[in-house]
Amino acid sequence: RLVAERMVPFSFPLSKYALWDPVPMGDVIGSHIAYYRNPKLSMMEKTLRLAYRHAKQNEKKLFTCFLLGTLAVDEDGEGVTLTIDRFDPGREV
Repeated sequence: RLVAERMVPFSFPLSKYALWDPVPMGDVIGSHIAYYRNPKLSMMEKTLRLAYRHAKQNEKKLFTCFLLGTLAVDEDGEGVTLTIDRFDPGREV
């Protein structure tokens, strides 16, 4: 299901040199991971427990962290699997 209200345009960080012409060309199209494929999420239990423990020990209500993993297309080509296997609490700076 395509939900246009939630879609945001791609953005790239500013750089001194451009490797391509940044002027938009053609019609705007939407890109959504679940439009053509069935997404699945897989997470290592160790990673989930570490993130949970960090959240419980944090004094702030909101905190930032990173969950790192891999995205792969299934063998049949019908789905994508996001496997999260690492937790990084990040830095306060």
